[in-house]
Amino acid sequence: MLPNLGTTELLLILALVLLIFGPSKLPQIGNAIGKGIRELRKASRDIDNTVDAKDESNGETKS
Repeated sequence: MLPNLGTTELLLILALVLLIFGPSKLPQIGNAIGKGIRELRKASRDIDNTVDAKDESNGETKS
């Protein structure tokens, strides 16, 4: 998903985020990102389950 980021690049990104948003906003931002990722994973699982259920009802097997 991400290109090869080293430790230096990640620390630089973290420092920029800290400067832009400040330390008081970081927990809120992390919480919002975490909720978004959870919702994305849940939606992906729901779609997979729906497709699998339709395949089973049509008699198709998963390969």
